[in-house]
Amino acid sequence: MNDQRLDRARELVMRFGWHAASYQIINPGIDLWFSAADDAVIGYVVRHRVRVVAGAPVCDPGRLAAVVQEFEVAAGALHEKVCYFCAEERLYSLLGGASRHSTVVLGAQPAWDPHQWSAIIASRASLRAQLNRARNKHVVVRREDPERNDTLPELRRVLREWLGTRGLPPLHFLVEPDTLERLFDRKVFVARRSGEIVAFLVASPAPSRDGWLIEQLVRGLRAPNGTAELLIDACIRDLALENYSYVTLGLSPLSRRAPNVKESNPAWLRFMLRWVRAHGRRFYNFEGLDQFKAKFQPDRWEPVYAIANERRFPPRALLAIASAFSDRSLVSTLVRAVGKAIGTEIRWMVGR
Repeated sequence: MNDQRLDRARELVMRFGWHAASYQIINPGIDLWFSAADDAVIGYVVRHRVRVVAGAPVCDPGRLAAVVQEFEVAAGALHEKVCYFCAEERLYSLLGGASRHSTVVLGAQPAWDPHQWSAIIASRASLRAQLNRARNKHVVVRREDPERNDTLPELRRVLREWLGTRGLPPLHFLVEPDTLERLFDRKVFVARRSGEIVAFLVASPAPSRDGWLIEQLVRGLRAPNGTAELLIDACIRDLALENYSYVTLGLSPLSRRAPNVKESNPAWLRFMLRWVRAHGRRFYNFEGLDQFKAKFQPDRWEPVYAIANERRFPPRALLAIASAFSDRSLVSTLVRAVGKAIGTEIRWMVGR
């Protein structure tokens, strides 16, 4: 990507970035669109003639409607539709009731005020036990600058170990694993055990929201239980010290924890999501992820949406979203995933 375009996108994100995924548009593999006035940016990928947008437009709130219209006109000129993936309340308030758009609920994301974090930990003996389990194994977490202290090779090694344990091949778009090449304004917290790096956390800013997204939590093979919790604890306490008011662990797919959310998903999608929730654990443990985030007692759960610029939410938008997370065809990704799942089953059987 052109460095000037990337720099301009960063400038706009650091000025107007509000939704949790706003900073992720600078990740590798995401295309950038700029408004004619050069005062707004949108990160997206094109799949199946659908522009899958990473979150929402990054712009002044007063310009949001105009930027949405300009972007959708530009897409229409190329016979492409638009789907805003991981949209939040600000965009939903604009488009959720619009006759030309349709909305589905993707799940929910937990959110905290970092200043309340200490009280949460003090009230949960189970969380304190997890933190102490890692500390007793000599795990220490510190905020570090990997580019200055030359630890990037070790972080990449931990990342490779972590990816090797996943049920799916490496995914991209809003779960891009390769954030280490573009740390820029991000915060990195590193967990060491007896001096060896065993895990790390990457947090990305949402400046207009006075907050941060914990974007990536990576555990290597030698990270003991409690290491992930220790990283999250260190990060949120650091944010409290710097007087930030918002932090989230990001989307929990298929979560139904957000209160007072009207179920508007079409019948075909409700059936599909129920099936995935029941049978997709070999590929992605949605329920386990949801429970992991919930145990930290969020202040609130915020609904997360997909919004398409069609009157009825189209199946091809869902296909485009699924394809956005792969670096190859969706069929090829599924074949690789099934192969990896079978290998995992065989290893479990041998282990028994």
